[in-house]
Amino acid sequence: MASNYIINVAIAGASGNSGGIMTDALLKTGRHTITAITRAGGQSKLPDGVIVKPVDYSKLETIVEALKGQDALIIALNGYAPPEIDMMLIKAAGDAGVPWIFPNEWAPDTANEDLAQDLVVFQSKGPIRKAITDLGKSSYIAVNTGFWYEWSLAIPSAFGIDFANRTVTLFDEGKTKISTSTWPQVGRTVASLCSMPIKAEGNGGACLENLKNQIVYVDSFTVSQIDMLESVFRVTGITEQDWTITKESAKERYENGLKEMHQGDRIGFVKMLYTRIFFDDGAGNFESKGTLNSLLGLPKEDIDEVTRAAIERSKTVTW
Repeated sequence: MASNYIINVAIAGASGNSGGIMTDALLKTGRHTITAITRAGGQSKLPDGVIVKPVDYSKLETIVEALKGQDALIIALNGYAPPEIDMMLIKAAGDAGVPWIFPNEWAPDTANEDLAQDLVVFQSKGPIRKAITDLGKSSYIAVNTGFWYEWSLAIPSAFGIDFANRTVTLFDEGKTKISTSTWPQVGRTVASLCSMPIKAEGNGGACLENLKNQIVYVDSFTVSQIDMLESVFRVTGITEQDWTITKESAKERYENGLKEMHQGDRIGFVKMLYTRIFFDDGAGNFESKGTLNSLLGLPKEDIDEVTRAAIERSKTVTW
């Protein structure tokens, strides 16, 4: 008799930033057997207990073989990975009989058509979801988390806060709120989803079937640049008078970032990507759509604790 739970989980990108957090969170549940789908010849270090299956992304049959017997495939590849790899994984998952796919989302609201139109890295997300349903062999749950807070806050050109130089660029007035998640929250989300029953048990309740082929949302908090900056002041004890604060039109910053990106400037890409979610059209704030936080038992996090982690991380990141 087939289990009503996901047991075998394959992760593509298990050694990456978010994929590593997901892998650790799943291992901690003690409920899952984790298989890392890795590129042949890769040297990534993975936690004890993770099964490693190298594949050749140019040969579909190697991916199919690696995915046989898996109950779920989580795709957590680097954002620069070409969409063709996602499509290969989806096709292979279908051919291997994998019933559940968590596609490579983990981002702001990819269902927002205006946002997806303006951010090229999101334009493949809708077609990838459609490809899963069109194939008809697997079901998906697309998890939107917003940008990762401690990763993004550590990059001056992302949220506009430069710890080293004590400078801040507020987009417009800095009051537009965006939904954002921490890495641990993303890990908890994946572990909770993969631990839910597939079909409702007993008197009903939460189950994966109720989320089938849907985009779902989780976050840690919904905050503005001003909220972030006030957290920085609390954590560091450094007052506003010790910072240089300027303002810039969000739309102009986005347009300038777009031009710089086309000139090969990666900081321009970051400026374009992040500033777009701070437009006053609400695209960066998905709390009004409802989140799964309560359903998944996710905690309300302390922004100051995560701001402290971002400050530490900023000391080792160069942009």
